[in-house]
Order: sequence, then C-alpha cells, then structure tokens
Amino acid sequence: MSISTPDLCDAHGDAVQVVEPMFINYGGRERFGGQIVTIKCFEDNSLVRELVAEPGQGKVLVVDAGGSMRRACLGDMLAEKAVANGWEGILMYGCIRDVDQISALNLGVQALGTHPMKTEKKGIGERDLAVTFGGVTFRPGDYLYGDNNGIIVAQQSLV
Repeated sequence: MSISTPDLCDAHGDAVQVVEPMFINYGGRERFGGQIVTIKCFEDNSLVRELVAEPGQGKVLVVDAGGSMRRACLGDMLAEKAVANGWEGILMYGCIRDVDQISALNLGVQALGTHPMKTEKKGIGERDLAVTFGGVTFRPGDYLYGDNNGIIVAQQSLV
C-alpha cells in the first residue's frame, strides 16, 4: 500500500481525524491501512493472541492497552502470526517488544514504546468496541491509515 497520510489529509481533510503524535513506527511496513478491529485490554495480551490468529486481510488491529508502559502487549511471535494471517498492521496504545524481529516483518506496527517484560495471560479484555485515545475514537469498521507522518482515521475507505 502506497498511502501518504499528508496526501489523504489534503484530499479528505473534512473526513479524517488525526491521532495526536505519540506513536513510533516499528514495523517492517512503514505505510499501512485498513478496516479497524479493536481490542481493549490492560497488561494482558490474551485477546491480541486470539485476534492475530484470525484472518486479517485488509484489516488493522487497534489495541487500547491503556497506555501501559510496564508490559509489552505484542512480541515477535504474535507479530509473525499476524503476518501469516494477512493483517495489514497493528496500532498499540502501549508497548511492544522484540523490535528487531518485528522491524523485519511485512507488517505495519506503531506503538508508544518498547518494554522487555511480557504480559500476564488472564484472558481479560474486550473486543469490537469503540476505544478512545490520542484524541480520536476508533470504531470497528472505520478505516485507519498510518505512515511515518502520523495516523489518521476515517469512517470510510479513502483508497
């Protein structure tokens, strides 16, 4: 996907929301976009594991991990599952780990930062609900586009 968030903003300025600049691009795919699928969890990536095992063609996983900077909700093994199942990208409102391995994968990954500690697996969390962070509400079925310039969200596909 050869999207450009500045070009999309220029062409569709009234139809997009721009996420506050807080994310770092860690994935091997610098530009990504697709239909939003959401998870809300805190220091437990059980649902992340479940969703990346499902088909993800044309989809971006948005994880509201509560902005936690104490645990990583995504590592190389789950990122590899996401690639194997066709996910376009993952936006993590929290931390990831195994960044060297993730940067080699054909997957868009943006997160707040990195942390070496994995999460606990308690099966706690919710999926397919509206989540809000970075000044934007992410709704399942809306569209997310991300690159090194930032992240934007629209109610319909822009590409």
